[in-house]
Amino acid sequence: QVQLVESGGGLVRAGGSLRLSCAASISIPSINHMGWYRQTPGKQRDLVASITSGSVTNYADSVKGRFTISRDNAKNTVYLQMNSLKPEDTAVYYCGATTIGPRGIANDYWGQGTQVTVSS
Repeated sequence: QVQLVESGGGLVRAGGSLRLSCAASISIPSINHMGWYRQTPGKQRDLVASITSGSVTNYADSVKGRFTISRDNAKNTVYLQMNSLKPEDTAVYYCGATTIGPRGIANDYWGQGTQVTVSS
């Protein structure tokens, strides 16, 4: 079982920056995949950025060049640095993690979400 706790959301003006944090209850190098997702009312949850245990990163086209995902293994924390924020970045942001057990069974975990609101 993995617990994820997000923090760092809030209200910011367009062009501003925020940094989200996701603290995991286990050593994050043991987590195969961690990512930040976002969701707006009535829409599906979409991947924003992800990082694997091998530090391979992936970004949604809409955030490339503006957002950066990183991790601090010593703190078991993954970050999402968000720069040049736009009103369309407004959403609830969720931290997600996937572990793969010895039998190849994947388990997904989610944090409680943190609201990011970007005003124009």
